[in-house]
Amino acid sequence: MKRGTGGRSSFNGTVCTIFGSTGFIGRYLVNRLGKVGTQLILPYRGDHYDCMHLKPCGDLGQILFHPFDIRDEESIRRCIKYSNVVINLIGREYETKNFSFEDVHVEGARTLARICKESGVERLIHLSSLNANSNPKTIFLKEPSRFFTSKWDGELAVRQEFPDATIIRPSDVYGQEDRFLMLYQSKWRHHLLNGVPLYKKGEETEKQPVWVGDVAAGVIAAIKDSESIGRTYQFVGPRRYKLADLVDWFMRILRREADEAGYRRLDIDYCPLFKLKVTLTEKLSPAYPVGYLHWQALEREHMSDNVIKGLPMLEDLGINPIAIDTQVLWELAPFRYDLAYQEYYGEYDDPPPPPHITSLT
Repeated sequence: MKRGTGGRSSFNGTVCTIFGSTGFIGRYLVNRLGKVGTQLILPYRGDHYDCMHLKPCGDLGQILFHPFDIRDEESIRRCIKYSNVVINLIGREYETKNFSFEDVHVEGARTLARICKESGVERLIHLSSLNANSNPKTIFLKEPSRFFTSKWDGELAVRQEFPDATIIRPSDVYGQEDRFLMLYQSKWRHHLLNGVPLYKKGEETEKQPVWVGDVAAGVIAAIKDSESIGRTYQFVGPRRYKLADLVDWFMRILRREADEAGYRRLDIDYCPLFKLKVTLTEKLSPAYPVGYLHWQALEREHMSDNVIKGLPMLEDLGINPIAIDTQVLWELAPFRYDLAYQEYYGEYDDPPPPPHITSLT
């Protein structure tokens, strides 16, 4: 039962289990749900100290942790035993010897959805991917991306087991410690000092990045909105850009042109040594690819965002997403070139935002 006047020390009547809460989107979502008095059960695997940073998101007794394994159904049942809302944020951007894309995105999602249905969970929110498709086009890979195909199969599996589930497809999500902005500031993503290899120099790729805070707000709005039951939403930013313009803008913010080597965009087709570095990084990395540089990630990076007309978006949940122009300056500021230099106020002008595309292609 509800109690309190609102806020982190109150209880709003919702008990929510968030699978994947220790990831990038998870900590933003936990913070916002805790702020409105939601009692949270946060399943984890590995060392429990790895998720203790989420403890301050709610008052004493509001944030509870429980060990689980995606292949152990009994542990999943214990995590959702008292919950009326379950959110599945579990996903992988690369495969390991323990978990493939199919293990996590398809079989794991199917298991969660089935157990939620059997346990009487009222609402299930499942996070997918914007370009999820049964047969996506290929750019670098010889076969369709297993990431996108497994995300699509995962959606079908969730719908089959829990027809009333709400599915959310976000585009590239940016924020602190993301894998979008941080990718381009990483030296391992560069080639020949400050060159950045892109497919066709980024001129043929179009993106609509969305801020992680808007994704978290959209998930909370979907929980509150009864009309979201059984629907699929697309979470994208309000403006569409060419990848080439975005990367140029990021590098101006980072002041890479001030580096002695200078910044330049390269065509990845003419960078055989960079391709070799990607392959070696993928094969020789013991746990995860250094700098998250691997072929599946490059395939996702250069896939244009496909926004399907007719599917609801953030605006349909009452969320007005902020433009990337207003957020990225702050997100990239700690990674600027020669950060130790104490600049005078007004010494550097903020670079103008990139031109956006007015119509979808």
